Amino acid sequence: VQLQASGGGLVQSGGSLRLSCETSGRTERLNTMAWFRQAPGKEREFVAAVRWSGIRYMTYYGDAVKGRLTVSKINAANTVYLQMNSLKPEDTAVYYCAADVEAIIEYHMPREYRYWGQGTLVTVSS
Repeated sequence: VQLQASGGGLVQSGGSLRLSCETSGRTERLNTMAWFRQAPGKEREFVAAVRWSGIRYMTYYGDAVKGRLTVSKINAANTVYLQMNSLKPEDTAVYYCAADVEAIIEYHMPREYRYWGQGTLVTVSS
């Protein structure tokens, strides 16, 4: 399984961006995808996750982004989006998408995911 994250860039405080994570390879067994971020000098932080079964899915968010970021999934394509609104300078980080085929319980833990994308940089200016 390969993951390709895109959509990062430079935006002013209060602005919006939409990140995409496209998958390829043996994706039919994937059932959880997530976004994490890592700012310079900080640990990787959970942002959001989506877990699905058939056409139904559930979403989860980190406390720092609730109400501002929305994760969504295109069912047929295993593509996940992260819509980021009301961005703040503290949202500046490299954003990574991750995926796995197991029924992840601790979806907020990076160690639970075996597949990772390369990261896309989001910079929010004040």
